[in-house]
Amino acid sequence: MSIQLLRSVGCPDWVIEHSLAVKKKAMELSENLPVDRELVKTGALLHDIGRSVSSGVDHAVEGARILRDLGYPPEVVRIVERHVGAGIPPDEAETLGLPPGDYMPETLEEKIVAHADNLLNGSEEVDIDFVIEKWSRRLGKDHPSIERLKKLHAELLG
Repeated sequence: MSIQLLRSVGCPDWVIEHSLAVKKKAMELSENLPVDRELVKTGALLHDIGRSVSSGVDHAVEGARILRDLGYPPEVVRIVERHVGAGIPPDEAETLGLPPGDYMPETLEEKIVAHADNLLNGSEEVDIDFVIEKWSRRLGKDHPSIERLKKLHAELLG
């Protein structure tokens, strides 16, 4: 059902391939954790549905809007809305031009989907060092999101 939804809203094939890879990684990350695995699976498959509207950082907000409009449960909507990077706090959200809000993942399910997304480059799994290097080049080595990434990685993978 989720793949059909991604297609019906106009997500390109690469988004669907990426979403399937994120689902696989999220299920792996959640294997031994006390989480709702069905929620993780749905959130992972739909995390980039907003890319049917935007390829910017606001794709998460757009995706949450799409799912809210379709009547998806708030738990799925929040996974989509909070999956970017290792989360976006209110001050950074404002700087990025996002609607006022706190986009930090709070539940384990939200954190798992966000981090599974981080550990993929397209559909290819990458390690944390690759991600840190990529973010450092793009954002600067002292960007606060890099410390959030490391903290999230340690929380989920020790």
